[in-house]
Parts: sequence; C-alpha cells; structure tokens
Amino acid sequence: MTDTIDYYANPADVPQGTLVELFFRTVDQFADKAAYNVTGRNARTYTYTQVADVARRGAAALGQAGVGRGDRAAILSENRAEWALADWSCLCAGVVDVPIYSTLPAAQVAYIIEDSGASLIFVSDAEQLEKAREAVARLDREVEIVVFEALAATDGAVSWDDFLARGDDADAGDFEARARRAAPEDVATMIYTSGTTGTPKGVMLTHNNVASNVWASEQLLGVGPDDVSLSFLPLSHVLQRMVDYLFFARGCMVTHGAIETVAADMKTLRPTVLVSVPRLYEKVYQKVLDAGGVKGKLVSWAAGVGRRVALCREAGRKIPFLLKLRYGIADRLVFTKLRAAVGGRLRFFVSGGAALAPEINRFFLGAGITILEGYGLSETSPVTNVNTPEHFRIGTVGRPVPGTEIRIAADGEILIRGPQVMKGYYGLEEMTREVIADDGWFSTGDIGELSSDGFLKITDRKKDLIKTSGGKYVAPQAIENLLKKNAFVDQAVVVGEGRKFCAVLVVPAFERLEGWAEGAGVDASVAQALLADEKCQALLEEEIFSELRDLARFEKPKKVGLVAEPFTVENGALTPTQKVKRPVVTKRYAELIDAFYSAESVERTMFVA
Repeated sequence: MTDTIDYYANPADVPQGTLVELFFRTVDQFADKAAYNVTGRNARTYTYTQVADVARRGAAALGQAGVGRGDRAAILSENRAEWALADWSCLCAGVVDVPIYSTLPAAQVAYIIEDSGASLIFVSDAEQLEKAREAVARLDREVEIVVFEALAATDGAVSWDDFLARGDDADAGDFEARARRAAPEDVATMIYTSGTTGTPKGVMLTHNNVASNVWASEQLLGVGPDDVSLSFLPLSHVLQRMVDYLFFARGCMVTHGAIETVAADMKTLRPTVLVSVPRLYEKVYQKVLDAGGVKGKLVSWAAGVGRRVALCREAGRKIPFLLKLRYGIADRLVFTKLRAAVGGRLRFFVSGGAALAPEINRFFLGAGITILEGYGLSETSPVTNVNTPEHFRIGTVGRPVPGTEIRIAADGEILIRGPQVMKGYYGLEEMTREVIADDGWFSTGDIGELSSDGFLKITDRKKDLIKTSGGKYVAPQAIENLLKKNAFVDQAVVVGEGRKFCAVLVVPAFERLEGWAEGAGVDASVAQALLADEKCQALLEEEIFSELRDLARFEKPKKVGLVAEPFTVENGALTPTQKVKRPVVTKRYAELIDAFYSAESVERTMFVA
C-alpha cells in the first residue's frame, strides 16, 4: 500500500449474484403484495406477480423486435411504473438497458443512442417522443420507439400496451429459464455520466455490481415489507435505481413521483424511508427559516434548542433537564409540524449525490428527523459508504458498506475496491485503465479524510479544487455548504482558479429576502432591482461574510456577486442530479468574475448580475 496515508476495510463474504435472481426470488416471496403504486388518473397497483407477468411479455416482445441478449435498449422517461417494468423486461431478456435523463436535449439523446448502439428506445409521452424522433433522425440507422402513453403513439411509434401484446403468448417457464441465463459478470446496464465537465461516458455496470450493492445496503438500512417509499430522483441515475431495487427486494411498496411535486407527495403518501440529494433538504431548511415576525422568532429559537439537543445526541451525552424541557416546547410548537410536512411517519432520509452541509443535517436531527448521508458514484453502483441508524456521524458519509475497502492516497484522493466497482467505460479502454488499477483499486476523483474507525469525510472533488495564484488549494464545497446554512442564501458557487483570491457567486433566498424588503421599505417586485438596492446589498454582505469569518485567510472569499437567476437543470447550470456545472457557471458569469479582480475593484464590493 505505497502512497497511501489511510486505509479501512469492511470485510464481508458478499454473495455473487444477478438482478434476475433477485427478481425471481422476490416475486416468489411477495407474490400478491403491491410492488408499485400508481397515483393520479390511472391509479392502480402492480403486485409482484403482475410485475413478473409484464416482464415476461416485455422480454418476449424485445426478442420479437430483434433486440436480444447483449443488445442495447434505451429508456427516455420520467420516473413512472413503466420505467421499472421496461427495466425488468430488459434485464430478464438479457438486454443491456441505457437510461437517458428526460431533461437532456435531442442532440445529447442522439449521442447516447449512437454511442451505446441502442436499437430500441422506450419513451414516456408525446414530448419525449418528439425528442426521440429528432434524435433518431440524426442517425443513419433505424431505432424502434415504444411509447408508454398510448395516445402519444403516432406515426410509426408503438404503444407500450401494443408492444407488450406481442409477448402475450410467451411461456412463463421458458421465460424464467431464459432469464436465468444471466451471469454475474454480464453487463446489466450502461449509465451515461451526467457530465459536469466533458463528454458523457457509458458506465458499464454488471449484474453483480448492482446486486452486490443491493445486498450490502440490505445489511445496513433495515428496510422491510412494512416500509413505503417515494421514488423521485431520476431513475436514470444509479442512486435511485439501486435503491428501488433494494425496496423491491425487501417488499417495500414504491410510488414514482417527481422532484417538483415531492413536498405534496410526502404529505399524501406518508413515506417511511426516502432517498434524496441535498437540494431537497436545503429547500426545506430555507422554507422553515423563511418565516417572519413572531413565528420567525419562534422558529429561530426552536432551531437553536434543536441544535443543542443534536450536539448532545451526536456526542452520546445526556440531555440536561432544562434543555430537555425547552426541547419539549420547541417540539410541540415547531418540530411536530415539520415532521408532519414530510408525512409524519418517516423513519429516516438517505442523502447522496453531493455533500450535505453538516449544520443542515444537524437542524433536521434536532427536529427529530434523521438524515443518513452516504457516498458513491455511478462507477461504484453507487454506494461505497453510508451512515446507519446505529453508526451515525454528521459531517461524514459513514463507514464502507460490507465487502468494500477504502484507501486515501498521498494526494488525498479516495480510492475504492469492492464488488460494486464498474466493469469499465464503454468503448474507452484507455480511460478505464486510468481510473481502475490492475489490482482493482478505483480512483474516485474525490478528496477525503478517513477516521481511524472508518468514517469517511468528503472534502471536495479533486477537479473542483481551486488553486489560487499564490499556490494555495481551496476546497469550494465546504465554503459553499457554510453559506447555504444561512437563511438568506439559496445557492453558492466559489470561484478563483488561478486568481489572487477566491470570490463567490450567490443566489439569494428570495422568499426570505422579500420578507426583509417589505419591513425595510424596499421594492422587491423585480429581483434585479432588489439586488441593486444598497440596503439589500449591505444586508447580504453582512450575512454572507459573517458565515465566512472562521475560514483561513487564503480560503475566505473576498468578493461576492449576487445572481438573480437560480442555477437550474433547465438553464444548464445544474446536472439532472442537481450538481453544479462549474464550467458552465464560470463561463456564463465570466464578465462578473473578471470584475472581481479588476484594478478598480474595491474589496467586498457587491456586483450584481
């Protein structure tokens, strides 16, 4: 273990297996139990037996379409039951499915179809059908299109129901025998990276990669048949997909939703376990702190009490009597309402995909809501680490899951070895060799620290580290998370690569800011005008720099740029998994960033975009 500064392993005899074995074992175990719940106009449930029947017909239909074992089929759809059913059909047919984010434009859809060699694509509705047609028109070959919504199936596209009808006569026994030909080392899916930088790469994940990750997660999270969950992160991302396999394997009913409706869906469906990215928790946190007047003071007081209780719980200390008394009042007046807003029976959240600010996690813990932060990548199927209800440490992503080894290289990079590490990048052997060593160690590209008892702390992305002109390295995520816990800050991006100091672009929390503006007599009707107001700038300057006061001098941003337009997936500043595309943001605001460093610039001057 040369060039290694820390090492920790969670040894386990991880069974080798396939997702097909998981599928049939679970169908036999939970036959008549509801696996998927569909809400809305076409409300229904799919039992495990019904899922198997759809997979039987879907696998046969794929064969009749000339898409056989080892071939590729794409899925371009929002989360819905048919997404999962098409996935099981592909897995049981031995077809490698290629999920595509529904938010991607036609040009990127065409790239993925062409690069993967997909010969059939499932789409959700008329909007995605139009995009798929535009994408296929860019290719020099035919690609069959199957549409989940029957009324959208026009001009040669096949409806999902008609597609399944092609396999009505398929024999159930023959279907299972054929499906079980899948081997652990066979590629199950190719997931194209969301591409915060560069061209997306096809991550080849085998049956055993994903099945082993499901098994490891089963050992730690204690999900069971009495649990109910909501699947709203994109199924095109491996996190939600693996978690949905976990829920399926444990008899936990899943309802598919969208991030835009998750707040309402939680109240209606009342989930017991939920997986999300930090953006959801940040939004809930901001919403709670946005309260003004007497209510705002009460919320602020309760949050302070909850934080002190959370610190006691973290340290394993007994909560002092007076603090316990105050907490009972805070809980009754504030925290019970917050728990009711997430359904009232949540056992825990799981957070992944990006770093969660410790103070936000601590706020939820103080409110009686546990967020188990974890870590992983598309290339690791995805989970390598996760906190658990029994082993929980805020500010870390937990210990490695069973069967996983972790090393910290001399330059701070996190290295992973285990059964979940991908087979490689499709068609990119040299790039695969760059990240997977001959002895199986995968280079994550993330920087981290490992405690003696195995808890991993993520510092930043290696490629995101900012090197100032003075030669100092700055980790932007930690600074951004510091700022996001402030009630007036919604989003933050630190900049400063090759410059003499760091600066930060901030999207304010406009609901909170508008409340302040009303009391201060400032016009808040136009966001740009509000940010141009001197009193508003003075307030935000004070709020932002107060959060930065404890940073080292070389880390501390010296300028702040206020940005009126939020960073979103739609405007290209975020990936579909809510990660900031730093190159996009820095290019878009290049003029503003240059102004930070001009000779005429006065320190701490606020620039407005």
